[in-house]
Amino acid sequence: MRKTIKYMVSSLVLATSLVACTNLDETLYDQVASQNYYNTKEDVIRSVLRPFEHGYWSIQSRQVLNEETADQLITPTREDWWDDGGRWARLHRHQWLVNNGEAQSEYNGCFQGIMQANLVIEDLDKLSAAQFGFSDAEFNNLKAQNRVLRAWFYLRLLDAFRNVPLAVSFYDTSKNTQEQVDPKTIFGFIESELKATLPLLTKKTSMGGNQNLQGQWTQAGAAALLVRLYLNAKVYVGKEHYADCANYAQKIIDGEYGSYKVADRWDAAFDWNNETCDEVIFAFPGAAGYSHWHYKGDLYWWSVPSKASDWLKDTKNKEGSHNIKYSVSPSYNPKGEKYNFELGMPIARFKDYPSDVRLKKYTNLGNNKREGLFVYGKIAYTDENGNTAYLKDHNGRYTLDLRDAVGKFGATDGDKWLASADSRLENGDDNSGWMFVKYPLYSDDESGQLEADYCEIRLPEIIYSLAECKLRQGDAASAGRLLNEVRKRNYPSTDWNTALYTPEGAAKLDMKELLNEWGREFFAEGRRRVDLIRFDKFLNAWWDKDADVDNHTLIFPFHREILGANKYLKQNPGYNEK
Repeated sequence: MRKTIKYMVSSLVLATSLVACTNLDETLYDQVASQNYYNTKEDVIRSVLRPFEHGYWSIQSRQVLNEETADQLITPTREDWWDDGGRWARLHRHQWLVNNGEAQSEYNGCFQGIMQANLVIEDLDKLSAAQFGFSDAEFNNLKAQNRVLRAWFYLRLLDAFRNVPLAVSFYDTSKNTQEQVDPKTIFGFIESELKATLPLLTKKTSMGGNQNLQGQWTQAGAAALLVRLYLNAKVYVGKEHYADCANYAQKIIDGEYGSYKVADRWDAAFDWNNETCDEVIFAFPGAAGYSHWHYKGDLYWWSVPSKASDWLKDTKNKEGSHNIKYSVSPSYNPKGEKYNFELGMPIARFKDYPSDVRLKKYTNLGNNKREGLFVYGKIAYTDENGNTAYLKDHNGRYTLDLRDAVGKFGATDGDKWLASADSRLENGDDNSGWMFVKYPLYSDDESGQLEADYCEIRLPEIIYSLAECKLRQGDAASAGRLLNEVRKRNYPSTDWNTALYTPEGAAKLDMKELLNEWGREFFAEGRRRVDLIRFDKFLNAWWDKDADVDNHTLIFPFHREILGANKYLKQNPGYNEK
């Protein structure tokens, strides 16, 4: 396999993989005396890597919070499946409770990662480069890795909770606050840490993807986190930082922090060999035999029908059965009448440009190649006898015929509709909503199965962020040109005159369309809630969700167990203490 377990340092670049730690219950470094642990160069590298594995694992809770609460993805009840006491409906409708387990997982996961990073940061401050055979540049890069990772965790906490404690030490807890600090303090800490570490990090200097840099923070990765921070600054601290956002985004695009370019196809950044994709700025390495947390239920393993293994032929990977957790929010009611919501309806937004290659039905083409993003209609496959068969619902009672609507369709053919327009999360079935494959689900016979790395940051995010800054300044032409650099790969060149934004095409770009375009390009990438909030749309109504009565749901509550563990914490405004 292309990802072997190896740790090495060559030249000034740490070339390593983050796939070595797969057991989250393993002995942690806070249980090993530091003076006894660091004996070799490899010991130092392993200690640096440990918090990264935790960070990779923790993306699952963020995905749930940022997608289930937004307008594009849903988890409807599937007859006898997926009601779960109304858990997913409450998330979608912004009626979550203070004992929300996803918010608790995000809070605990981030702070566990922060304390692991603090331990490594302080340990490395006691060591010297020379005693382990590192150059100063190599050692400074190593020391910077966990500072950037810690900033990444804090950025997530700032986004989800806004009011959190600040912990900067593992050994001397007197340096940490017991109570929450104001968001400006967290914002300033993230900003200062990223600026301080940026020049210490390695720069990607050639094309051909991250290769051995995959899985470590580079200069472009740290700068990209500053772009994220500044783009959402008005939300976080009440003050715009669009000029700062544009400044760092432009430097990344200009190559000041490394060599990157937009891939020539939309799925290259998610494919099995995405360590060779120059669009990827930061990714957590994954592999079939090691960690691959994005191929789990709360991310991309449960976004296809429950019996999808019959179709995909991926039964040997030991991940268990697929499931039907995630569907796409509907564009039509069960009578076949199109909704007119401003938000949601993502399939309709994709179909605003009907020649979009992502609208092709997902298909494994063989030899580690795929096409299409969505799963819909009837899904044919060849059974064990060589005959054509079709996927059935999870109870095996009827042939699936997935449609862009939510209702109890059962065996109703896809070209026929129901008599009632009633459509709620509680009255869905296996046919309710298109499904999707963001990361490829290759068969057992393909070497690329489960080999895709999890792409956390890619160049289009930086381009779209700069375009948004331009549009907010009133420069729609420059914004359109930037977006077209990415969008042109999604449409045949014969359609560019209608599909691209002005002045290079006829499509009109305004703030409403930009939010739609963020939704298309970053569909199901765990950021939709963040974008809705920045565009002041998160509190609005969409399918099966009324407008929020106030704005307290812009951030999440602290679970009662979190409050119980720290008497100095106060519940976020708008939520009951209990």
